[in-house]
Amino acid sequence: MNMSADNQRTAKLEVTNPLIGEGEMILSPAAQDFLAELAGRFFPELQDLLLARKVRQAEFDQGAVPGFDPATSDIREGDWQVAPIPAEVADRRTEITGPVTRKMVINALNSGAQVYMADFEDSTAPTWSNVIDGQVNLRDAIRRQIDFSAEGGKRYALNDKTAILMVRPRGLHLPERHLKLDGMPIPGALVDFGLFLFHNHAELLARGSQPYFYLPKLQHYKEAAWWEKVIAWSEKRLGIEHGTVRVTLLIETLPAVFQMHEILYALRDRILGLNCGRWDYIFSYIKTFRNHPDRVLPDRDQVGMTVPFLASYSKLLIQTCHAHGAFAMGGMAAQIPIRGDDAANAAAMEKVRLDKQREAGNGHDGTWVAHPGLEPLSRAEFDKVLTGPNQIDRKLGDFKVNADDLIAPSEGNITEAGVRKNIRVAIQYLAAWLTGNGCVPIDNLMEDAATAEIGRTQLWQWVKQGAQLEDGRKITQQWLDGLFEQEKNLLLASAPAGFKQAITDATNLLRQMTSNPELDEFLTLPAYKQLSD
Repeated sequence: MNMSADNQRTAKLEVTNPLIGEGEMILSPAAQDFLAELAGRFFPELQDLLLARKVRQAEFDQGAVPGFDPATSDIREGDWQVAPIPAEVADRRTEITGPVTRKMVINALNSGAQVYMADFEDSTAPTWSNVIDGQVNLRDAIRRQIDFSAEGGKRYALNDKTAILMVRPRGLHLPERHLKLDGMPIPGALVDFGLFLFHNHAELLARGSQPYFYLPKLQHYKEAAWWEKVIAWSEKRLGIEHGTVRVTLLIETLPAVFQMHEILYALRDRILGLNCGRWDYIFSYIKTFRNHPDRVLPDRDQVGMTVPFLASYSKLLIQTCHAHGAFAMGGMAAQIPIRGDDAANAAAMEKVRLDKQREAGNGHDGTWVAHPGLEPLSRAEFDKVLTGPNQIDRKLGDFKVNADDLIAPSEGNITEAGVRKNIRVAIQYLAAWLTGNGCVPIDNLMEDAATAEIGRTQLWQWVKQGAQLEDGRKITQQWLDGLFEQEKNLLLASAPAGFKQAITDATNLLRQMTSNPELDEFLTLPAYKQLSD
């Protein structure tokens, strides 16, 4: 997509799917022009940034490891602060995340959490209807015009007091195939960001608020600088004062943890803080070290936030953010309440409580939950520690960490039960995703694309590196194929008739991806080609 400045202004967006009902308003001619300008101006540089990711990964594949960049030491050692935090988001002790379906939007805003992160990314399967309807739902929520009637007649509507809305667009790598410029799909990130900002900035400002975003999966401070250019141009284009759009950024890739100062600095006029995207971070660790036999992780259940490389990452994020006046947000509690089994539910809730106790005690300013039922429990742990709205004044000056601490291999073992769980969860999640559902309760956990990615990449790496089970058996592709077939058949036996084909399709795709000579960068890229619209 190489366009002159004139072409950038005049190129028309090609919409490949019919627009009906509210979709005609969301993709109005003016909105299409805005997206076309965004893509025309910023997609070429994004392509270069995505290519740079591949170059760095090739270096890691040859034995290199991520580290701190000597060229930016002045930023890491400098005494500077990010822009002051707006009063309405000074307290973020609990944040709830979830997809942008109409019922979820209402329930999340009503959850009691300070913030609802409306997710177009890992918990949303990007069907055309999900993308467009999600924008409709958020538009209506901001204007307090949203309601929902479920089967059986139960009606959902907004409470008088609701959470602050923040929007997470898709990752930079994901295209939106239904919108093309010069024959190329434009970035899904620009679609989600651009449509929300275009339609809602004026309404938010009129209501005394402002636009807030969560930016996912960045791997380099240059990608943060790209987002700064995108947002600054958008503000100018829409007549908004510079710095009105505020962002929080997820640190959920291994390369990014070595660049947190630089990322904050690149976005210093608008960034609120950083978040520990723990599940994607584990996925990124596996992907980064896919060719490193000495850094193979054990069963997913054994890789919790107390293992050294994750504990170091979390505390370094707190220290870095607070040094520059920014929030340090804790990670996701994926558990959901377990109905009908009081003992199991109590054990699950205690696990959540201990996790949030650790986060609050370490210095995090708030945390994430996936279910409204976890909000009071999580809030209580932060209430015990916080004497004000946040802990930004807590600097962690005595904490020391080096590069080796951030990449230390994790102790543990690989079990057949762990292998089977990876297969079963990945099949179930991907089958749901292929049918349009990106957030799925499985085994009393709320699973999204990040956790499916952990399972998928672990399976590939275990075969690639000839890993052994705890009983000494070697993990081979032949053995793994047999387990795929067994787990598929077990799932088919209990699946509704309309879901059986999705299970078969998901199994076939996952089996192919785990047997490919090279690791696919993201599960959602080949899966997107099969996604039902």
